[in-house]
Amino acid sequence: MNMTSTKEDMLIWLLKHDSQWAFDNLYRMYAHRLMAFAMEYCHHNETAGEIVEDTFIWIWTHRHEIKQEKTLFKLLFIKARHLLINAYRATLNSPRFEDYVDYVDSLGTESNGAQMDYDDFVRIIRNGLEQIPPTQRRVIELSRFEQKSIKEIAELMNLKEQTVRNQLSLGLKQLMAFINRAGYGAFTLWLMIY
Repeated sequence: MNMTSTKEDMLIWLLKHDSQWAFDNLYRMYAHRLMAFAMEYCHHNETAGEIVEDTFIWIWTHRHEIKQEKTLFKLLFIKARHLLINAYRATLNSPRFEDYVDYVDSLGTESNGAQMDYDDFVRIIRNGLEQIPPTQRRVIELSRFEQKSIKEIAELMNLKEQTVRNQLSLGLKQLMAFINRAGYGAFTLWLMIY
């Protein structure tokens, strides 16, 4: 390394030579910017955090192959973008999305504009979730979006299984009432599938 190297040059060089200290410094340098970037696209704190973590895990496991000498900025953001695309594709392949697509297809073209795009569907659900208590919201998210079982949710949230069932039932009733008031009652079917 020459005397005109920047701090990041040095950190990249150290990273390539297995320095955990350099990795930690690069993480502190870029993690918040990557988080903001991921949040712009996925609008979900947990998913954005996973994207950031996965990006840095990839950097660490591929540190010996890094060709960048001056900055990791572009490489980090390209990798995060690929992970975001993969997360989006996983959403499109989820059972919930498939149920929605099947439902919309069943409406046909005579449905007086009842076909809304998936983003609108998710927006309505998210708005409804904001109207219910946090515990009920979290139980619904774990059950309906992350496909967790009652037992798994109980363990994750440190609740009894019956409490989870009760919170899920109460939350779903409130969420369906919100969706009905918003004029999208036909879309509540997907909520009821256990």
